[in-house]
Amino acid sequence: MEELGVVFLKFGQVLALRRDLLPDAYTQELERLHDQLPPMVPSDVLATIEHELGAPPDELFAEFDEVPLAAATIAQVHTARLMDGRQVAVKVRRVGLAERIANDMAALTYLAALVDQHSTRLRALDLVGMVREFRESLTREMDLRLEGQTIRRFRGALADLDTVWIPDVIPERTTAAILTLEFSPGERVDRYAERRPEEKRALAEQIATLVLHQVFETGLFQADPHPGNVFVLPDGRICLHDFGMIGELDERMRESLTAMLDAVVRGDVRAMTDGYLDLGIGGADVDRPALEEDLGALLRMVHERPLAEISIGEVMQSLVRVGAQHRVRNPGVVLLLARAFLITEALMRQLDPGMDVLEVFRVEVARVELRRYSPTRLLAEAREAAQGMERMLRDAPADLRRTLRRTADGELGRVQMPEIEIIGRRTSRDLERLTGAVASAALIIAGALLVTVGGWHRVAGDVLLTLGIAGTLATGLGSLRRPRRPQR
Repeated sequence: MEELGVVFLKFGQVLALRRDLLPDAYTQELERLHDQLPPMVPSDVLATIEHELGAPPDELFAEFDEVPLAAATIAQVHTARLMDGRQVAVKVRRVGLAERIANDMAALTYLAALVDQHSTRLRALDLVGMVREFRESLTREMDLRLEGQTIRRFRGALADLDTVWIPDVIPERTTAAILTLEFSPGERVDRYAERRPEEKRALAEQIATLVLHQVFETGLFQADPHPGNVFVLPDGRICLHDFGMIGELDERMRESLTAMLDAVVRGDVRAMTDGYLDLGIGGADVDRPALEEDLGALLRMVHERPLAEISIGEVMQSLVRVGAQHRVRNPGVVLLLARAFLITEALMRQLDPGMDVLEVFRVEVARVELRRYSPTRLLAEAREAAQGMERMLRDAPADLRRTLRRTADGELGRVQMPEIEIIGRRTSRDLERLTGAVASAALIIAGALLVTVGGWHRVAGDVLLTLGIAGTLATGLGSLRRPRRPQR
């Protein structure tokens, strides 16, 4: 695959993630694929910059180093200095890449279709679908402007963490083939730790917190946090590089992941199966009891090992492999997540071999659960539910009147309009009572949860319980009032 060029090399790296489909011998070999290629000749670099930015580098930059810092499959990086004195890194896409990728993708698509047509055993891999997704991913990766937008998203998502810095995009020096970023003055985390061994443990904890914050809080995470993409600045902050491989989890998936990891820590196979099926895509052909039995065996094997040797990344990879055997379709983001956990754990243990990784995950999951029941979040969810109920309450009587009017004009007989108005008013009152009951129940449940947490949460819990009970009484008294009869 390395000899075949860019597309096949990249596709091999994608296949290396598919531990749910390929045997270990194949994925371990595919993980050795490297993307370090010979650099472009300087004339191609200068010509690309002039074509994309409308002027030669010596007119756009005060300094431009023609010797690249690194050269990968898609682009290579050069250091430069803007006219205002700021140091920057300029990423330049390889010349003629689009044409080579188009030709190679045509060949790869043909090969995938050939395999799908003639090999029943390999058809289960769905190589045609995999190649289709790969083509879309590679097309996005070629557009460096999209990478710049991703970097801006990460900067926004992690803006609240004062221990993290991500170089910003210089938009006036960025196009689809050129990406210019602020220059990072830091050094690789592993080399930094070698010079300052007394900071290794703190660095490991800082990296763990950063990765878990991305996964559980923002849902937007870097899927390749190896030492070459994690730097340490002179002031001790972490600096992230290279956002070509990212994953994104919506809120539902984050909640399912939290529940699943909490079940892994507690050894609850039923809750673990529920969380996993919520993450994956289980059709009607999934045998739930058989899946739960195999996951139970996996969980027992995990808990028989010493705590210091347990790897959440390995657990997730084993999980998706067992699921694939039971016809659970694992979304690509779950595979990226397992990869991110594996790489993070390896980096943490490299920095601090004695670190209990499972304990770090356990603490973070507990924090996430606590934040889920914080008053701020509960009030936000209650406000959202109330707005939805208000919209339904406002629209329901009119919708019901229209429906009954159409029925009255049809074959089902005629209904007098005063009766329709009575039904509409009754429906409106019932919906008001239903809204009050639901809101009161939500306040009581939230209050009870906060009271059980204890500490300062107990005060907020008592307040919510009081409001919920008062609302319940008000709703009950309202339902006892006799409705006034309409005037004839």
